[in-house]
Amino acid sequence: MINSVRNTVLSVLNKNNYGYISPSDFNLFAKQAQLDIFDDYFYQYNYQINKENARQSGTGLADIKKGYEEVIEIFSETKYLTHNTNNTFFLPAPAYTGDDYYLINKVLGYETVAATGTITTVSATQLIDSNATFRATDVQAGDIVFNLLPTAPTHATVTSVASGQALNLSAGIFDGLPNLGAAYVIFKPKQNEIEKVTHSKITMLNNSTLTAPSRMFPAYTQEASLLTAFPSTLTEGILCQYIRYPKDPKGTYVTLTNGEPMFDSTQSDFQDFELSNDDQVELVNKILQYAGMSIREVAAVQFGKAEETMNDQKEK
Repeated sequence: MINSVRNTVLSVLNKNNYGYISPSDFNLFAKQAQLDIFDDYFYQYNYQINKENARQSGTGLADIKKGYEEVIEIFSETKYLTHNTNNTFFLPAPAYTGDDYYLINKVLGYETVAATGTITTVSATQLIDSNATFRATDVQAGDIVFNLLPTAPTHATVTSVASGQALNLSAGIFDGLPNLGAAYVIFKPKQNEIEKVTHSKITMLNNSTLTAPSRMFPAYTQEASLLTAFPSTLTEGILCQYIRYPKDPKGTYVTLTNGEPMFDSTQSDFQDFELSNDDQVELVNKILQYAGMSIREVAAVQFGKAEETMNDQKEK
């Protein structure tokens, strides 16, 4: 879609003698235009909820709210948070989850610890602990295992109990000599939602034995790039459901002998828009506005804004 949008933008600019924008400038404008539209999804979604509450929304094929839900769901992610120290975790970021979060929907934690221990024999497909009593502690298929060695793959699912000291796993998280002696924890699969509270409230909750967070009723606070989970025994297995930002669009090109760039989507850093095809007209209009400001062409800005306004009126 990105090349189609660029061609349309260039066609409008050239047709009206507004000027020219380079591929690098186009990519910058494309990124901002995509963020503008992405942010507007949530405004429009809230607007449709208000209309629904006022009994002014449609149903079936006319259910606009459902359409926004489906578009936003494209950016929904569910990933384990990377452990920092003690009961703190890094919030979603490119260095840890591969993407930045726009908003956090839910944070979940496991309620019951089934077993803990250390690895006594490394294996590609098993957890082996000669000191364990897995059958006695009721470890079962479906339980979740975490390798607490910081540099290791983090988790796997128990596929079957091989013996009282060995479990078959869905992934080789204890393979290799460095895992000898690695600590592990096994959780029952039931998860509870962790409630977000303010720093002042968590202090108040922790000061009372009646209200102190527990694994059944956990809580968390958020500060900068870190999440702190309570009780303090929550040191692994924190799952985060969040909405990520769209990936930065990047049209890639090869330069021909006459200097004219030619679109080339085979390059490794190519990234198309992540928006719906229905937003293509909106992307063109917004990029025209940014391009007009860049080349100081008021007419291009006005053209893009007029088209955007007309499109918004049709949607409402």
